[in-house]
Amino acid sequence: MTLLAEYYVPGLHVEDRSIRVPLDWTGNEPGKAFDGETISLFYRVVCAPERIHDDLPLLVFLQGGPGGCGPRPLNPSSDGWIAEAIRHFRVILPDQRGTGRSSRIDSHAMTRLAPAGARSQADYLKRFLADSIVRDFEHLRRTEFGGAKWVTLGQSYGGFLTLTYLSFFPEGVAASFTTGGIPHVPADATEVYEHTFPRMLAKTAQYYERYPQDVERVGMVADLLADGGVTMANGDPFTVRRLQCLGSDFGMKLSFERVHWILDEAFVADDGVASRGSALSDEFVDHVMSATSSRPLYWPLQEFIYADGELDEPIRWAAQRVRDTMPEFAEDRRPLAFTGEAMFPWMFEEETALRPYRAAMDLLMEDTRFGRIYDADRLAANDVPLQAAVYFDDMYVDSGMQLDTLSRVGRSHYWVTNEFEHDGLHGDRVFARLYREALDRGDLAGLF
Repeated sequence: MTLLAEYYVPGLHVEDRSIRVPLDWTGNEPGKAFDGETISLFYRVVCAPERIHDDLPLLVFLQGGPGGCGPRPLNPSSDGWIAEAIRHFRVILPDQRGTGRSSRIDSHAMTRLAPAGARSQADYLKRFLADSIVRDFEHLRRTEFGGAKWVTLGQSYGGFLTLTYLSFFPEGVAASFTTGGIPHVPADATEVYEHTFPRMLAKTAQYYERYPQDVERVGMVADLLADGGVTMANGDPFTVRRLQCLGSDFGMKLSFERVHWILDEAFVADDGVASRGSALSDEFVDHVMSATSSRPLYWPLQEFIYADGELDEPIRWAAQRVRDTMPEFAEDRRPLAFTGEAMFPWMFEEETALRPYRAAMDLLMEDTRFGRIYDADRLAANDVPLQAAVYFDDMYVDSGMQLDTLSRVGRSHYWVTNEFEHDGLHGDRVFARLYREALDRGDLAGLF
């Protein structure tokens, strides 16, 4: 392994490291020598400063996303689960391939690949899904940590990665934790959105109930945008459908408040009270641009995390197809409904950062061949202890679908709660409870 840096942040000892992994795992096996083009896998190793030299069991964090890099902690409590984890483990924080410092993919990468054609871009993007991500991590475990079994903690999409890991490399895992992230198996993008779009309507209604004054304010902003001609600082058109994307955060704690305060300064007026003909403030437009701008791989990969092997039918913009059946989300409907975690074709036309992906996306939406990500038989026979936190009102990962999957995964346990939103792990209670339940059940025997 390559040690890039060693340092401290308050309460944490940190090592920055990286290894090379194959771009394409086809024909290669984790832990063995490989041929062909390689990319960098960057990861951090963190522990309590007083335990640097202790022989600690390993916990690897499977980040949410897709396209999400590992946490950048300010201190142990800035991401609440870390404070509990370093009491017991040495923690590995990888940047999933294509994110953070791991051979990052963004519009520059897509532009660089453009001369080879859209098919080349599309095939390249396929290499950044769960089948490759998990092989990277298993290669890391076998080569840099002596093949020692580790504990996995998967948040959101990290729970999807967990089931991929348990499907293909369960021998590497001592125990698994997931929070808000058990996918439905078999996977189906259309089915997911048929469950989550109605939840967005419910979340929109809750928002307006909490802040009834925003019904008129949002409507006035939407009416102004519908007339056209409003642009963001980066040149993107500011449209009603871009405004609706503010709801993508509604499944997180305090998201209603964040959106409310963005809207609070929407209009240029002496007292900020909206009136017909008022102009939108520069600060408001900038806040919306920041809140709705796409991470480089988040939207491009969003629907393909449900693509498992040979598909019966292409995905063909599943979220857009479901939205088209629901007039409640029409741009001229008032009160205006917000959309959630869903990508749409227009994003790849209107957003500067996503335009270089458009030709590749059109091809991917018609593809039916992807890497295998789940083995239902192996999951049914799973012998790795799995403890899941299932958030009953989860906007992003339907709780009923999570429980259906868990009913068919061996040695799985779950805690269903409506006390937390999708980001509950980032507080100080969720992981502590899961850890204690697993410890008391004997699922961590042999680690300590």
